Amino acid sequence: MRVPINWLREYVAIDVAVEELAAAINSSVAEVERIVRRGVVDRDGNLGLYRVGRVVEAGKHPNADRLQVCRVDVGEGEPRQIVCGAWNFGPGAAVAVALPGAVLPGGQRLERVTLRGATSEGMILSERELELGPDHAGILVLENAPEPGTPLADVLPLADDVLELETTPNRPDLLAVYGVAREVAALYGAELAPPPGHATPHTIAGDERVDVTVEDRDGCPRYVGRLFRQVRVGSSPPWLKARLVAAGMRPISNVVDVTNYVMHALGNPLHAFDVERLGGGRIVVRRARDGEELRTLDGTLRRLDPRDLVIADAERAVAIAGIMGGEDSEVSKETTDVLLEAANFEPVTILKSSERLGLRTDGSNRWEKGVDPYLAEQAATLATELIVELAGARWTGEVDVRGTLPERPVVRLRPERASTLVGLEIASGEQRERLERLGFDVGDDWTVVVPTWRARDVIREADLVEEIARFRLDDVPFTLPRRRSAGRLTAAQRLRRQVEDVLVGCGFTEAYTSSLVASDPSADAIRLPTPLTSDQAVLRTTLVPSVAAAARRNLEIGNEDVALFEIARVYHPSGGARPSERVHVAGVVEGGFARAKGAVETLFGALRIDARFERAQGPRIALTLGGSVRELEDCLGAFELNLGELLAWRPGVLRYEDVITFPAVKQDVAFVVDEEVPAGALVDAAREVAGPELRQMRAFDVYRGEQVGPGKKSVAFAVTFQSGERTLSDEDAARLRERIVSALRDRFGAVLRH
Repeated sequence: MRVPINWLREYVAIDVAVEELAAAINSSVAEVERIVRRGVVDRDGNLGLYRVGRVVEAGKHPNADRLQVCRVDVGEGEPRQIVCGAWNFGPGAAVAVALPGAVLPGGQRLERVTLRGATSEGMILSERELELGPDHAGILVLENAPEPGTPLADVLPLADDVLELETTPNRPDLLAVYGVAREVAALYGAELAPPPGHATPHTIAGDERVDVTVEDRDGCPRYVGRLFRQVRVGSSPPWLKARLVAAGMRPISNVVDVTNYVMHALGNPLHAFDVERLGGGRIVVRRARDGEELRTLDGTLRRLDPRDLVIADAERAVAIAGIMGGEDSEVSKETTDVLLEAANFEPVTILKSSERLGLRTDGSNRWEKGVDPYLAEQAATLATELIVELAGARWTGEVDVRGTLPERPVVRLRPERASTLVGLEIASGEQRERLERLGFDVGDDWTVVVPTWRARDVIREADLVEEIARFRLDDVPFTLPRRRSAGRLTAAQRLRRQVEDVLVGCGFTEAYTSSLVASDPSADAIRLPTPLTSDQAVLRTTLVPSVAAAARRNLEIGNEDVALFEIARVYHPSGGARPSERVHVAGVVEGGFARAKGAVETLFGALRIDARFERAQGPRIALTLGGSVRELEDCLGAFELNLGELLAWRPGVLRYEDVITFPAVKQDVAFVVDEEVPAGALVDAAREVAGPELRQMRAFDVYRGEQVGPGKKSVAFAVTFQSGERTLSDEDAARLRERIVSALRDRFGAVLRH
């Protein structure tokens, strides 16, 4: 949600820096993703170089057919000569002018230049150059403009700051500038202006019947339709275009822009139909017929489903309710009669149709979160005011078809309970004031009537406490909750914590990724019947792809020495209604297979698990324990382990073994073996024949080359012999070494390399 600050201040009078406002909203209302500076940056007198100009003369450039040379009065006495490439104006036109030295929104600084032999002392601006709209074909002609030389900022909204908010699904009221203004007023104790559209609009100019039938009252509990005649469809005024552009929307025409403006102001999406293009001049709200098709405004022919709610005329569907209108009934420049739709649609119906059709819009985003059904009339009223004012229309008829609208929830609040839950003493007067500023009606007995725009998520006392607490978060003390009884961690919990500690000690950082993915390497992965998005369609059976994707994103933005791990559930079919859940740990590390293998070896050592690696076919290295270590592209190594199996293999009781005080005998030996013989198999065979006096046999080098021949490798080991009962002699060590050499020769054809 993009909230232009100038628009916000129209509803709540606040005089604070935008950074302070963003911090306050971020703490108590919604996450502020960023602050966007739009339009002309006001620094070093830059705005003073933008002025209203009056064209005194205009004529063809003597050396360029596509240019004209103008003399423009900018309030300096002597007009300035400006070369312009547009031809949609002439002498007497009021225009927007930037003088040399001005910095345009894109960062370009204007200079006095010579174009094909004619000097240009400024620039006559289009609306796109001022970021007031998309039009760049002609310059911006000002209507009813003041005297030449007037600061352009007094006439047009040249600059604005915009807050980009990330709202939660339970707060559809924050998808409206007025909804955010209500929160800001409560934050600062400021006066909140009456909601736009609350007053009675222009008097209705007729009693024409508006033919609307709602066949599905569950899918559409309310439908307000208003009829307008003698509509003049054209371009919107600059102030309206500027607000839409700042809000992230593209201006189209005055009628369509009004519907988008009202949606952003109040949060209730609207739609406008060309009455002449409606079959029978009527509206029917129904479910789509089997096989029915509709070409939507984006030019796509869509096959509808009987589960889809549509707006139809007497003959066919003309819009997908709450999502997008159809081409056949859209408002165009030739439109003179308009039917305005201000409805309310059931959220789940819109959500499922949007997912099924793969079509998400600003409107569907609001409907699926639950728009206040009592807002439809207010939205229609505001739109009526603007259509009459901006399009010169006559409002000649209306209808309000409504089913049973929900009652406002009533919740009992105990002020002392609120203070207890928050952990902070909050005066009852402050609690009452805060709730009332947010639109709650608080009775003398602390019976609270919830406003209609919060009826979906405030339904119990704890919800009211949260409304009070979120404005005092900075005052809540940092204290641990009191434990009334002692408890112990389970074995699985202790294992998880130890795994976390070991991996952090190895330089890894814990990551959290979604359990829902776009695809999964397992053929039997569980696919959701109605996924929210195409990227969240499958329950994952492995963690590595998700962690690897996070690692790659870190590498792409320049982070170095990336090492991430995640502990989470994976899901497999169980044959029943619920999937089988297993807890895995996965890690992805820059540095390839060696670093991933090293982390696993460190982990096994800490857990006292005796395991070895066996080389498998391809890039995957399998663990005898059942996990895996592998090498990915981009020099990344990865591993994944089942924590349930780790818990089963971990020794339950650790027994103390006395420290051996007798000296050790250390030797290095190397064996030439076939390439496919794993080093771990050589170590296992050596332990069998040498017994406990072989304390350690660690591979430290592998050689391949001419000296050992093709298909062969030389593996060098650091060997330690030690007894717990006596000091081993050189003869003892030689005897143990000979046993190992003989065993490896007989079992693997190993040749001792001298």
